[in-house]
Amino acid sequence: MARRPTTPPLPSPVTATDLRSRLRGLYAVTPDDADTPRLVTHVEAAVAGGARAVQYRNKTATPSLRAAQASALAQVCRRHGALFIVNDDARLALHAHADGVHVGEHDGGLPDIREIVGGMIVGVSCYDEAALAQRAAAAGADYIAFGSFFDSTVKPAARRADPALIEASRPLGLPVVGIGGITLANAPVLVAAGVDAVAVISAVFGSGDPARIRDAAARFSALFEA
Repeated sequence: MARRPTTPPLPSPVTATDLRSRLRGLYAVTPDDADTPRLVTHVEAAVAGGARAVQYRNKTATPSLRAAQASALAQVCRRHGALFIVNDDARLALHAHADGVHVGEHDGGLPDIREIVGGMIVGVSCYDEAALAQRAAAAGADYIAFGSFFDSTVKPAARRADPALIEASRPLGLPVVGIGGITLANAPVLVAAGVDAVAVISAVFGSGDPARIRDAAARFSALFEA
């Protein structure tokens, strides 16, 4: 009798202490890609190279494609022990059994997000404003993200953040993620400023080649091992 394929176990809740240790290094953010098998292969390469977290972000996909891709990537991340976060959509995060959701200023209030996702990780974009980070921390965010720190091809009109925000936010006691135009050449600026993780799209996935994606992920990860 043929054996039924096994399904990876659902993620356990991530404690604050666990999050601090796991959300360190490369936080890979997916590009818009309608080809699910290719996207899965590329994310497999990134986590094999050392990405500690993956955010599923696809601004062009239909709801059904987003649901299918999120579920597929959640399984990839569980197999490799990487955190899996869904961008913007709390209900999709719940559907995919993600570890958490990342929200921006137009994605609803944090109490409303919490009502949907319960104890999942909730990360909040704070752009270039320390005040937003303070409000997010007070409302119960699990991590905060600042950026864009550098010129971004994905969001060319994004607000620019100062690396000094990283150190200034330390009293909040939350992991800090840097985002926006980050490359292997400029990431050391943020690492030196004390960032916990760097969120990267193009400099990881831009080549479209799994071997090069894995190598880029490994080189970003190595920046945090010094």
